Amino acid sequence: MSEREDGFFLSEKSSKARIREAENARKNRQEILSAYSQGKVSRRDLIKWGLITSAGAIAPIHGLSPFVSSAFAGVNIPTGAAAASPLFGAQPFSQAMPRFDLQPRKPLSSLTPTPTAQANQTQMAVDPLLGGGTGPIEGRPGGPIWAHQRFNEFAPQVAVEMSQAQAQSNTSYNPGVPSSLNSGIDASQPIPLKFHPAMPTQAPNSVWTFQGSVPPKLVTARYGEPLLFRHHNKLPVDVTQNNGFGRHTISTHEHNGHHGAENDGFTGAFFFPGQFYDYHWPVVLAGHDTVNTAATDRRASSPNGSGGLNNVPGDWRETMSTHWFHDHMFSFTSQNVYKGNAAMFNIYSGLDRGNEGINDGVNLRLPSGTANDWGNLDYDVNLLFAEKAFDQNGQLYFDIFNFDGFLGDVMTVNLAYKPYFEVERRRYRFRILNASVSRFFKYGLSDGSQMVQIANDGNLLPNVVSQAVSDEQGIAERYDWVIDFSRYNLGDKVWMVNVAEHSTGKKPNKDLSVADALAGKSADPCVGKFLEFRIVRNPAKPDQSRDVAAPGQGQLIPNPDLSAIPVLRERTFVFGSGASQNLPASDPAAFTTGAGNQLGPWGVATDGGRMRNASFGRLSASPKFGSREVWHLVNGGGGWDHPIHIHFEEGQVLARNGSLANVPAWELGRKDVYRLRPGGSITLTMQFRDWGGMFMEHCHNTVHEDNAMLVRWETNGAGEPFLSPLPTPIATPQGVGFVPVDEIAPTAF
Repeated sequence: MSEREDGFFLSEKSSKARIREAENARKNRQEILSAYSQGKVSRRDLIKWGLITSAGAIAPIHGLSPFVSSAFAGVNIPTGAAAASPLFGAQPFSQAMPRFDLQPRKPLSSLTPTPTAQANQTQMAVDPLLGGGTGPIEGRPGGPIWAHQRFNEFAPQVAVEMSQAQAQSNTSYNPGVPSSLNSGIDASQPIPLKFHPAMPTQAPNSVWTFQGSVPPKLVTARYGEPLLFRHHNKLPVDVTQNNGFGRHTISTHEHNGHHGAENDGFTGAFFFPGQFYDYHWPVVLAGHDTVNTAATDRRASSPNGSGGLNNVPGDWRETMSTHWFHDHMFSFTSQNVYKGNAAMFNIYSGLDRGNEGINDGVNLRLPSGTANDWGNLDYDVNLLFAEKAFDQNGQLYFDIFNFDGFLGDVMTVNLAYKPYFEVERRRYRFRILNASVSRFFKYGLSDGSQMVQIANDGNLLPNVVSQAVSDEQGIAERYDWVIDFSRYNLGDKVWMVNVAEHSTGKKPNKDLSVADALAGKSADPCVGKFLEFRIVRNPAKPDQSRDVAAPGQGQLIPNPDLSAIPVLRERTFVFGSGASQNLPASDPAAFTTGAGNQLGPWGVATDGGRMRNASFGRLSASPKFGSREVWHLVNGGGGWDHPIHIHFEEGQVLARNGSLANVPAWELGRKDVYRLRPGGSITLTMQFRDWGGMFMEHCHNTVHEDNAMLVRWETNGAGEPFLSPLPTPIATPQGVGFVPVDEIAPTAF
């Protein structure tokens, strides 16, 4: 048991009877949890048995809930476990942080079968555990509605092929840099799936990652070079083989991708073990059809491989840089992402080339390297922040009944427990993704020195912002930073320190000062130092990157000017609790699986309507293709925070809590995740262009999303076959069928 007496876990000083009672409750809870995750029981069953309420909250039953006061005397344990995660003697900053695992870019001819515009309906035998019979080899819905839009126009030029798989050793690690730039890690040696060498190896069904291995994976692309991402589902066909959480059906969302809905990872368009899904990522600038259509602006461009540029159509002010992709399976997103379904995606352009040495008047020369024409990773580092929890055997643990939000108690960077990273005395770029389930991060350097924020949500800012401590970074937000290590001496160490304290998954409890976090003045085990930088040498070559902190050097990418584009309409979405479903009054526990009706405490109210639970069969908004709208996102309560993600189109923040003056400098660029803050609101504007289909809007506290804070919207008037409303896909291993829309919000059109 934990030695802390801080309210996070039971103290070792608790009585043996109390500890035993708590452990029994945890085990009982885990059995129910596992049965639900495996589909053995439904929410309807749990409600009828009195184990959870109709709103989805776990009932306070003695012997089941670890939160019952008789067992815990009011102690709050956000992991849902009775004890702190065991570390097995692992010490902080005793292992090197691995760089991401760079995935090979292959010719399209490497894919068998050859990708097709419409889903490949070639039949294969379906395992009896999935219902038997036959089904298509590709899980994408068939027919013209889910065909790749403009497939011939943006014919794929590069293929990336990956599998979702059980935990296994990595025998093909490619960090994209030599060992000297990867803290001495020997990439030729197998990497077992451990979070630290002292910790146990994860069992095959404890962790399900891309390629089944660690470190996390990185895909690279450049504008004007369409990419075909083939994702294989190699997870167990037996739904019960999940070690207590996670669902073996997946849907891959390229977060903030500007492409057709068939490639967006729609929550109901999931696919099954044994199938693959071809995602077509055209990698084009937004405004492709309306702005710079003749491709005459050099700023709208892509590296040509020889030091020059290829111009591309679209708005150069819509250039994107740091993306990620992850699972979006309906009601199981939190479990699947936590289990390992998360990777990053760097997009390169004439502006953000990934070669700091080319000074052509377009390239912003951000820290990267010079060996390759584009995409150098030497000084351009992807970081994935996520905290985890482990059972007493050291296996990854998740509590799916903690509907406020799940918190782990073991901090990881790139899926390594509190690692160190060796750096040279020069500038580095860090692309930081918050890949947590419910935790916000707020961080700074231990010595209080400045970091320079250059991007938010993967978009380079109009103007950089120097900060000693970041803003609270919401789940799924990406913050890109430049840190100058030339100010340190050889042999120095400096730490990244988290100051955002959580006591529940609803929101941060408070933000500490860096000094207080370093002094251990927090009950939260993820507050304090979590990443050590070791300054080990002078750079072998001069730093040629732009000093974005220097006077006159902080201008990056301005926002698009929308002043001449009329606002067609405004919409309001309120995110809150106490939601309900459109269910028969005679059976409030009814659960309609056909179109994904979900029960849960969380929901969304659109345009003055009632608070509704998620259903991907309900159409909540249908903006007109080619139009501009203003959306108001409102937090329906003050006791929680919601980071809201709108798929497909980026927005510009017009106001926070009703005023532009409340919008901080780091939110003045384009965004795709909007943190509402407790009791707050965001007003934003978006355009709807270039592609059609059905998309989503949801809270990216993925526990809130799964329970059930998500709405579906779609473009109206994008032309055939995208006439609204679109039929809803219903996925089965034997093929995807379609049903009419369940319900259309009165103000959807």
